[in-house]
Parts: sequence; structure tokens; C-alpha cells
Amino acid sequence: MLTRDIRTSGEQVECDVCGRTLLRGEHTETYLDGGARREVCDLCSARATHEGWVREGARLDVSPTDSAERRRSLLGRLRQRRERASNGRDEQSPPENGSAPARAVRAPAPQVPVPPREPRQVHAVPTSSEQKLAAALELFNASEHPRTVAGVARSLGAPVVVAREADERPSRITIVVSWELSWYRYEVELSDDNPQVRSVDKGYELDELAAADQVANAIADEQGELELASA
Repeated sequence: MLTRDIRTSGEQVECDVCGRTLLRGEHTETYLDGGARREVCDLCSARATHEGWVREGARLDVSPTDSAERRRSLLGRLRQRRERASNGRDEQSPPENGSAPARAVRAPAPQVPVPPREPRQVHAVPTSSEQKLAAALELFNASEHPRTVAGVARSLGAPVVVAREADERPSRITIVVSWELSWYRYEVELSDDNPQVRSVDKGYELDELAAADQVANAIADEQGELELASA
């Protein structure tokens, strides 16, 4: 089977949603996020719309009737507020004979007991290496990053997936997903109270990776979700 030498050329474009560098032949749509212009790949258009971004060139229709209704509603609320304030002043005015109105004595508000605060829960880090890797992959699958893996895999095929403990911090798991033409590195700090998966690095040459990051011990499915490979 002959292999083709695929080379990339021209300006590299990244999707502002998933952070993926688009491959040759892919294109982006320009969306407006407030006053900023965002480039979005085809896979992330639905998510950009969900975030409230507007496709450039799209027209936002505003109904004049709705605007008039809102103005009338606002004027009505202001008028009611002035009427209530005027009625309150009339009720507090002294009687005509000059005697001061009797002031009502308010009873003290009952004291509501405050329940004791529950002790702060400390996030427990799994003890075994396999449990740590499984927990990190579960967090990865619940994040937005499987979308990136699935998008690249559609063009380059199944990736090599490596999940291992970081050398400098056992509670930190590093995940490397690589192809012949690109690779992505993610990290999960399991000791955090709210662990998050973050993208920390990416590249285009496998020589940039250490040998330990090229020995696969996990696999990716069609949705880009990862799981440990069976022994």
C-alpha cells in the first residue's frame, strides 16, 4: 500500500471554539461575539450559536411593536411608583387638629437560628495508578475536547492515545492524543476541588514528543471519547 506525502501550506487557521487547527480543505465561518470577530469550524457552528454568537451578515430583526410595548410598560411602572409614594406621604401627614399621629411600636423580629456550616469536603485522589487514569479519562470525556479529537480523526484516522501520571506530580494526569501530522496534550489535576481538563500544548511533529508519550495505553471512539485499552 502506497502512502501519500501530505504537506500543509498557507496560513494556519484555528477554530475559536475548539482550538483545533483546520486541515487543508476545511473552512470557517465568521461569527460576531459582541464587537469581536470569531472564526468557527463547521463542527462547532451549533455550539457558537448556543453561546450567543451571531453569524456575520445575519440580520437581527427587532419589532417596533415590542419596543413600544416595553416603553409603555416602563412608563406605567414609573407612574405606579409615583402614585404609591404620593399615597404614602398622605397617610403619614398629621391630622388637622395638629396632634402628632401615634407611632406604631414594632415587636423585635424573632431570631432565626443559623445552622452550623458543614465541614468542607476534601477531594480524594484515587490511590492506584489505574484508578487515576480512569478518573482523568472520565473527566476528559465530559469536557469539550472529544469534539476536537473526533474532528481530526475524521481526516487522519484513529489516533495514538497515551494517559500517564506526570513525572513531577503524581496527582496530575497527562493525556497525549497524536497522529502522524499533529498532536495535542491535555492535563488533569485530580487533587483540585473541581478538577478541570485543560489543553496545554500541541504540535505537528511526533519527534517533539517524548518516547513515553508515544506508547499507547488507551483508545478513542468515533465521538472522540477515550478509554483505557484492555490488557
